[in-house]
Amino acid sequence: MLIVALLDTNVWVSAFLKPTGPPGRVVSRWLQAEFETITSLPQLTEIAEVLRRPRLTRKFDYPQEEAEAFLRLIVARATVAPISGDLRACRDPDDDEILEAAIRSNSRYLVTRDDDLKRDLDLIVAARRHGVRVVSVRQFLRILSRHGRRRPRPESRPSGPSRS
Repeated sequence: MLIVALLDTNVWVSAFLKPTGPPGRVVSRWLQAEFETITSLPQLTEIAEVLRRPRLTRKFDYPQEEAEAFLRLIVARATVAPISGDLRACRDPDDDEILEAAIRSNSRYLVTRDDDLKRDLDLIVAARRHGVRVVSVRQFLRILSRHGRRRPRPESRPSGPSRS
């Protein structure tokens, strides 16, 4: 049985911007079918909004078409969890939506680079009560390594900005 995880928005964005970094390695392993991932409509909207920020497009020099293709890849391959938006456990309302999607989808892991999520003891306890472990990107890579490879599917690496 495959691991089910929800990747926080910051993991998706980091994977797009730096495909060879740890978040990019997580997404590559997802593309190799080593685990299933969960998302939600609010998260997809947030990813799209972040990748449209002029500051990022200037700094990382990528065309919007690449960001849109990356988002389409997530939509095509991830499971979209329905959420109500009623959960109020986090300081940041966007984090509430992420946590709710993880809980409602029976994710085993919520993978994040967000220190608020990783260090909020009340949030971690609430997530654990629902069977969700909040872990860092590096912790999740170790978990995947221990879990072993599962039926890899030939897929392309996560698309990111061109590096000419």
